[in-house]
Amino acid sequence: MKFLESLFEGTLWNSRFVILTAVVGSLLAGFAIFYMATVDVFILFQHAMHYADSSMTEEARKALHDSTVSHIVEVVDGYLLATVMLIFSLGLYELFISDINQAHGSKASSKILVINNLDDLKSRLAKVILMIMIVTLFEEALNMHISAPIDLVYFGASIALIALALYLTHAADGNAHDDGGGQEHPADKTKPGH
Repeated sequence: MKFLESLFEGTLWNSRFVILTAVVGSLLAGFAIFYMATVDVFILFQHAMHYADSSMTEEARKALHDSTVSHIVEVVDGYLLATVMLIFSLGLYELFISDINQAHGSKASSKILVINNLDDLKSRLAKVILMIMIVTLFEEALNMHISAPIDLVYFGASIALIALALYLTHAADGNAHDDGGGQEHPADKTKPGH
């Protein structure tokens, strides 16, 4: 009976390695998005080279300007989405498989890549997704055609909601870092170096 229990528990514990499919898939998706955004940058740069063309009319120059700014926002959006995939991949690996020793041992590593629990992963992903939403709102605002006064009210309300979301995110960060009068968060003690 003890042998069967040990065998079952070992199989159950090792089943966590199925997460590697999500880790590798997220990583590959992130690389694909990085690649596409970088190709978009090169294409954007090629189009922007025509901006100084003296034969271009003022209307064509303004259209190129607006198009370029819009494409830059799309590129930023792509890089942010790729970052989400990278953080998700690294976070899943740290939570279910093993700590990434190079991330903990390197002074140059970003704290965003050190995930202590699922709440950390959700918090970091939520911040990047919020940034994607802000960039998308900015992109839509560039192409917005105001035809009625209510459009300005909706636009102002969307900006106010984004500001509120940023404020609440910042307030939540302040509470997480305080965590009981400056005491160390219990999850931080489980990481190397504590």
